[in-house]
Amino acid sequence: MKNICVFCGSSFGAQELYQDAARKLGRYIAKNDLSLVYGGGKVGLMGTVADEVLKLKGEVIGVIPNFLKDKEVGHMGLSQLHVVDTMHERKQLMAQLSDAFIALPGGLGTLEELAEIITWVQVEIIKKPTAILNVNGFYNALLSQIDFMTSEGFIKESNRKNLIASQNVEELMEKITSFKFEDYSLQRGINQT
Repeated sequence: MKNICVFCGSSFGAQELYQDAARKLGRYIAKNDLSLVYGGGKVGLMGTVADEVLKLKGEVIGVIPNFLKDKEVGHMGLSQLHVVDTMHERKQLMAQLSDAFIALPGGLGTLEELAEIITWVQVEIIKKPTAILNVNGFYNALLSQIDFMTSEGFIKESNRKNLIASQNVEELMEKITSFKFEDYSLQRGINQT
């Protein structure tokens, strides 16, 4: 595992602790010789995590649609900046470039990116660890909703287990690096010959 994709807000959020968590994750990525893949912006938590990796001489790969380059203030100091045409191309390239995914706090865009990736894992488009850094319980309500959807039979228990969560960066990264997917063929009852 080398490239860690981080989904996060283009805003800072209402509390300093969100920026603290972004900086801590950035430091972990840089100090462990990993690379950051993210949405390419210079503002909000996006800029915070990228700047922290860059400050420690780490590699940062940004992917941003042309129409957002000015709005999200595309970060021009990155190791690589890929400018694409659409949001779909952005997510597709980020998925291709990444070995694992982490959602920091964010808004609707972050939620949408996380939901798409865990759906891609569910339908086996990709098979990469997907995680939530649950800063100060930010994602507690979402995790409760996902658990409810599982108990009500709309998400398989095996798919629920594919979403990793922790409030601690080191613990989250340990869970990601040691994560093992259940055998899909066993889940589905497919006879492999």
